[in-house]
Amino acid sequence: MAVREKSKEKRNALLKATLDLVNDNGFHDAPMSKIAKMAKVSPATIYIYFENKQDLINQLYLELKMSYTKNAFKAFSEDMPVKKAFELIWYNIADYKLKQADEAWFLSQCDNTIMIDEQSRQEGLKHLQPLLDLWVRGQKEGIIKDVSPYILYAYAINPLALLLNFQKRDLYQLNQQSLDQAFQAAWDSIRK
Repeated sequence: MAVREKSKEKRNALLKATLDLVNDNGFHDAPMSKIAKMAKVSPATIYIYFENKQDLINQLYLELKMSYTKNAFKAFSEDMPVKKAFELIWYNIADYKLKQADEAWFLSQCDNTIMIDEQSRQEGLKHLQPLLDLWVRGQKEGIIKDVSPYILYAYAINPLALLLNFQKRDLYQLNQQSLDQAFQAAWDSIRK
């Protein structure tokens, strides 16, 4: 039992080191040797848990995507009115991004890189299905604009990443009033 727990600790240390290195230096300046050193394991240990760097990055992405979407859909019910459901999801996402800033920053970088393979990206998208289904329902009910879900996501969710980036660089401070304004702008951008 202790060996299994220690193994989980090493795997988690490798994931955390990867998260920190990628967030600080980018994907290409996070070599396996640095990851191993930060995780305090030998470089060969990485290959016990991951096939290669691509596998390590993909697994970290998928674990964080699951955590992100689990938080996003907390207290969500498919029978909620469209606006109320979207508001709940949007504020849950904002809460995650504010409280899990390192994880959110990593996921934001993943949205803008080719480092995540297509299979992992598609698997990550599956976790967002309740939001996509909500938008389809909203379109059928004449509440949401009849445009691609990618456009809806770009206008309604992606601005949060930009605002958090501004906050991280001390250019802007998010508070309840600015979050409420950001939500209203997100809703206005997707509603008919």
